Amino acid sequence: MKILVSPAKSLNYESPLPHTQCSQPVFVNEAKALNVALRKKSPTELKALMGISDKLAELNWTRNQSFSVPFSPANARQAVYAFNGDVYTGLDAYTIQEAQWETLNDSLRILSGLYGVLKPFDLMQPYRLEMGTSFGVNGSKNLYQYWKDKLTKQLNAELDTDELVVNLASKEYALAVATEQLTADVIAPIFKDFKNGKLKIISFFAKKARGLMARYLIETNAKTTNDILRFALDGYAYSDEHTTNPTEPVFIR
Repeated sequence: MKILVSPAKSLNYESPLPHTQCSQPVFVNEAKALNVALRKKSPTELKALMGISDKLAELNWTRNQSFSVPFSPANARQAVYAFNGDVYTGLDAYTIQEAQWETLNDSLRILSGLYGVLKPFDLMQPYRLEMGTSFGVNGSKNLYQYWKDKLTKQLNAELDTDELVVNLASKEYALAVATEQLTADVIAPIFKDFKNGKLKIISFFAKKARGLMARYLIETNAKTTNDILRFALDGYAYSDEHTTNPTEPVFIR
């Protein structure tokens, strides 16, 4: 099973690491090409491009100037321990036990505007480049055009026969993969909460639930659609009643 998740804007490069096992991203050269173009932009240009504050523009200008390869534990950090958003609160990778590290690294794939796709233990340097940013290099108009073919081919190369893809990424990042071209069935769970008597997707809760499901699938070594439907954490449970498309199972609480 391959589990797709989004990255996070907030990063953590300070917490003690559970281990030192690491690898290199498959698209280091592509990330380097993007950085070459990014580092030419001033803080003012980054602010306009990304819609961020002066402080964040200065921070990311510095990050862009500091980007260097090869990556090592001295200048980079494993991706799954570097991201620090709502999805990663649910995943809580720091407490995943050693017995599940191999499954974690084999299953989880983090989509990224700069790195394309990252395995959990791939080293990455701090950055900010959302997939929806209107930015491209080498003839591409945007990051979707830059990454889509590359990511789709890479995921297909990694997929085993009859292996499922579970899309737990946000729409912004899921669109970077041509899921209809994947040589696997794709399941895209939806998480809804009751609010004011109506079922709604509430972004904060849905993001955390995606992380919780990713962890559940890893810890149970899930392989089938039925394994996915058994997810029942933090009050969520599969609802056949509210599911209209079997490839988009709805979990409610």
